[in-house]
Amino acid sequence: MLMMLSMSCKILQSRFRLMYLMVMGAYGYNIEHILMVDIIPDASVRRAMNEINAAQRMQLASVYKGEADKILQVKKAEAEAEAKYLGGVGVARQRQAITDGLRENILNFSHKVEGTSAKEVMDLIMITQYFDTIKDLGNSSKNTTVFIPHGPGHVRDIGDQIRNGLMEAASAKVTD
Repeated sequence: MLMMLSMSCKILQSRFRLMYLMVMGAYGYNIEHILMVDIIPDASVRRAMNEINAAQRMQLASVYKGEADKILQVKKAEAEAEAKYLGGVGVARQRQAITDGLRENILNFSHKVEGTSAKEVMDLIMITQYFDTIKDLGNSSKNTTVFIPHGPGHVRDIGDQIRNGLMEAASAKVTD
């Protein structure tokens, strides 16, 4: 806007010079240059120009804010995805360590105690895990009620259900 005023000032200078040259030239005067120091628009015009500039800046600021919000959301989503991925890697490593530990325990127990099979060792480990789970539920700081069938036969039933599920999954893979 100020550039337009500056250009208008130069146009006005040349027009005034020509007008005064024609009027004053009749009296023998030659106008070489007209000094215009500043154009000061009316207060209402200045206020309107300031409002226009402020509106343009606010519009640009809202565009920048929208872009910044978008970048924050994208980065947040990327961070969540990375955290979930790393959590999954951690769980997978934990399960692999448990599996390796169980395998070693079964082999060591089978070799040290003559006449035991891997199934018997696995049943013993499952009973131990069952009692550890019940103990953890009882020691939990949050009082919740969990109904679990309890008795020596139920542990064997759970073990049989897990084994049957694994065998069914393995046979399904073979038929596919």
